[in-house]
Amino acid sequence: MKRKRFLACHPPVRRPGTVPSRLDPIDREALVRRHNVEQDSLDPRSPVSVGNGEFCFTMDLTGLQSLPSLYPVAARGELTPGTLLGTQAQWGWHSMPVQEEYTLAGSTVLYDSPRGPVPYVDMVGAIVDGREAGSSPAETWLRANPHRLDLGRLGFVLPDRASPALTENDITDAHQVLDLWTGTATSIFTLQGRPVNVTTACHPQRDELGFRVLSPALADGLAVSLAFPYGSEAWHDAADWSRPQAHSTTLTAAPAPDGGGRCWLVTRTLDGSGYQVAVTGDGLHVEPAGQHGVLISAADGRDTLDFSVHFISTGQGDCLPRGNGGIGSGPAAEPQQPGSGRGGAAPPTGPAAPAAGSAVIAASRSGWPGFWKSGGAVDLSLTADPRAAEIERRVVLSQYLTAINCSGSLPPQETGLVCNSWRGRFHLEMHWWHAAHFALWNRTSLLLPALRWYASVLEPARQTAKAQGFDGVRWPKQVGPDGRESPSPIGTFLVWQQPHPIYLAELAYRAEPSRELLEEFAEVVFESAEFMAAFAHPTERGFELGPPLVPAQESYESIRGRASNPTFEIAYWQWALRVAGEWRERLGLPPRDTWLAVADGMVPPKVLDGTYAAIDVEPYTIRTDHPSMLCALGVLPQTDIIDPDIMRATLASVRMDWDWDSTWGWDYPVMAMAAARLDDPETAVDALLMDAPKNLVLPNGHNRQTASLPLYLPGNGGLLAAVALMAAGWEGGPQRDTPGFPAGWTVAWEGLVPAP
Repeated sequence: MKRKRFLACHPPVRRPGTVPSRLDPIDREALVRRHNVEQDSLDPRSPVSVGNGEFCFTMDLTGLQSLPSLYPVAARGELTPGTLLGTQAQWGWHSMPVQEEYTLAGSTVLYDSPRGPVPYVDMVGAIVDGREAGSSPAETWLRANPHRLDLGRLGFVLPDRASPALTENDITDAHQVLDLWTGTATSIFTLQGRPVNVTTACHPQRDELGFRVLSPALADGLAVSLAFPYGSEAWHDAADWSRPQAHSTTLTAAPAPDGGGRCWLVTRTLDGSGYQVAVTGDGLHVEPAGQHGVLISAADGRDTLDFSVHFISTGQGDCLPRGNGGIGSGPAAEPQQPGSGRGGAAPPTGPAAPAAGSAVIAASRSGWPGFWKSGGAVDLSLTADPRAAEIERRVVLSQYLTAINCSGSLPPQETGLVCNSWRGRFHLEMHWWHAAHFALWNRTSLLLPALRWYASVLEPARQTAKAQGFDGVRWPKQVGPDGRESPSPIGTFLVWQQPHPIYLAELAYRAEPSRELLEEFAEVVFESAEFMAAFAHPTERGFELGPPLVPAQESYESIRGRASNPTFEIAYWQWALRVAGEWRERLGLPPRDTWLAVADGMVPPKVLDGTYAAIDVEPYTIRTDHPSMLCALGVLPQTDIIDPDIMRATLASVRMDWDWDSTWGWDYPVMAMAAARLDDPETAVDALLMDAPKNLVLPNGHNRQTASLPLYLPGNGGLLAAVALMAAGWEGGPQRDTPGFPAGWTVAWEGLVPAP
């Protein structure tokens, strides 16, 4: 087996006894650019995006959002389809006004538990095909609010035409390239016989888009429409265009930003929520277009349109102050004042300032290489196995997609900042899959902003635990920024999100160990552990979990009142409680004997026919949804409660006859990590590329699941976590390089952090 191994950009935690060879560094620009996304025809599943982690803009082949209906997000039920062409920010939220204040009290049900009756937020109704059925008005509202906003839609129009919006037939000779190295998209097409060239970018530090349009069609009337919808409670669609009277849009002139040009300010009000949009450029004509639109055109017959569009939270209502996460996190990413145009950037030097759009494009071109040069890299180009090229493509694109969607100041929703799913609300059990890889790829700064969010919801999480008679904090499942739980027959019974903050904090510490980091996250780690120790109840067999509960494999919803001791969660409890104990030791604090007693005394998982069962009551293992037993030695390192031989048999059993149509995108990295830790590299690679409907990775890099869930970022994050483990290895693992890749593969890597 040919192997290369390189030193990290930041020295990572390494396994004892390994000494990486110092070879030529990876040519990162060549690695990244060979996976640029190029499209010559409209693929309705595969639009590309630009963004920075706090903000994202998804475009069609025109470089704008001119053809939204051709990129559908299917509805769950009878609703109208949404679109993949979204404009979203971590700060953009809205709630529908109601006549009365809704609370969770009407959905709270007492469940029998080993400690007696315990209140759980449940549902009067049910979830059918992803939609509420028979639920109360309170439950429907509490599940749908606050919801994430689509902040605006930018598209080319021909105002003098009876139907101004462009159609697919208007566009010919299209060619689009998303240059990953610079985060810029170039879109070239012919419109009614005239060439159009569009460059699109997002500022790395501000929620500001830059556009440069070159075309003789501009002098003949081609213009850009900026339109604004109302918020939507639909599961799949962040925009409601049917209620123009429910919100307001005003356009005013604003002071010119530093460097010249003109600025117009759009002020948006949606009930209590509000934000502003600054349109800046020179040689522009900007005017109202209907009740909720703005028309941007080139003045004086020019053939160039160079402008920026800056989305600015005013912090009104459910709209949050802008966070400080993303690829450009730092002092320059502080929230900008409304109407500031280019925000806090220093005035350009030289004979003339660049136009507003070109300035944003230049910022993207100078900022993105810094992202790619930081952290880890994996180069598989010297491997002859044809699977290597596809894994490398998925890895590079997943780094880009998780950077622009998952690195912000809130835990991401499963579809990031592209389009809504579950109304844009995020699922905390998915946070590990979105973000663990940032630390493993030595980009810890992209993990920390969302990890800090947990401290902001300690109090509601503490109240949940207290109401159920437990110490510590119980983390919710499906939430908005306020951390308030959603009524559900599944979500509130999950427990596998509970150790996630401990795991994520531990990964951050392993990548960049410091006392400051320990002190910052100590309360989150310790309070998480307090609940875990209290939740595990003692019996003659040891400490047990549940009932009630729903394991990570959600197939057991109907028996949540009697389900207990899921294999993954048992191992997770043991491992995470011990890690929390290590944090106390690092800080010089006395041990928590109860944590260690619970960890040491967890009941062993159920074994049937030589394999691990999902739970320890009938039906033991339903062969649908997540094969979560495999997480107990894959996502988790070896613990003394898991037998590798039994896990090896479990992996073989899962591969033999699982219902793959019912799985999710992160299940394939789960199998890969389990196989790698079980010293089966060939199966690890096979799992990453398994031919299954939910393991499809599109030309744009997204992991498509269904027509209503057209992308799934936990699949991308899981892939990155698996490849990092396969390349850099894990603590206590084999004393050889790239232990998760097969013999005969040449794997060059640098900057990765070995997994626990």
